[in-house]
Amino acid sequence: MSWRVANTCAERKFGSATRKQIIMFLADKASDDGSGIWCSKGTIQRHTELGETTVKRAVRAFLKEGILVETGARACKNGFTVVYRIDLTKVEALEPTLEPEIETGSTVAPVQSGPGTGATVAGVPGPPRPPNHPKTILKPPTRRREAVADEDAEKILAAYPPDRLRGTAACLAQVEEAMKEGIAQEDLLQAVQAYATDSAGFTRSKVCFSDNWFQSRRWLAYVEKQAEDREKTAALQADHHARLACWISDRSPMCKHITGTQVTALFASKLVTEAQIQAAGLRS
Repeated sequence: MSWRVANTCAERKFGSATRKQIIMFLADKASDDGSGIWCSKGTIQRHTELGETTVKRAVRAFLKEGILVETGARACKNGFTVVYRIDLTKVEALEPTLEPEIETGSTVAPVQSGPGTGATVAGVPGPPRPPNHPKTILKPPTRRREAVADEDAEKILAAYPPDRLRGTAACLAQVEEAMKEGIAQEDLLQAVQAYATDSAGFTRSKVCFSDNWFQSRRWLAYVEKQAEDREKTAALQADHHARLACWISDRSPMCKHITGTQVTALFASKLVTEAQIQAAGLRS
């Protein structure tokens, strides 16, 4: 625990009570220079009693703003835990929480105690209703879709070789961006798994760290190959079904090798009729 880091964070504004609560918890885990913060997002969630999605979003925002910096990773029972450092220079540049000095005396346009409906000294009418009026409150965005997207992105990143993980927040952002472009979650997951298999024997000089891999969109080649393989498989299956249909229509002795599943598929694709199936001695 570092009182210096905790006091520095306590004297600055972070934009919301949630962000302040999370950064104060992390400051409690830091050394005097802000480094050595080793705690998972699950630990932060349990101690702050905030939602999982809220914690993940706040940590990603701190990383993007440079307030938090990833300095490494440590092994744990669930795989690995990222080690963070609070950048005290960034924190000290934030707006302080100290109250500004208030000058006494009258002003030209005195502050109104309420929303007001009439004209002020400056001639500007007040708002028709207070800001917290029900009609001025927008519907909060649903968090279920965001939570699902976060879980899918983390599942994809978890398939990446753990010894090459780097820049977790940047990787998750790239994964979410790819899925927003229309790339299926399962396709992206299979692309990561395929790369992990292909590069299993690579030396450290030949491997690609996760932030560069996702940033350079190297997953795209795997996704395109998966699409090509699916097309080839579909074409081969169509040719095979066409040959089976010919056997059935010709009542070939080879019909005895056709399985019930294949008969069902042929009938569903309308390549053969019920009468042809029965004539060939098969059951639909």
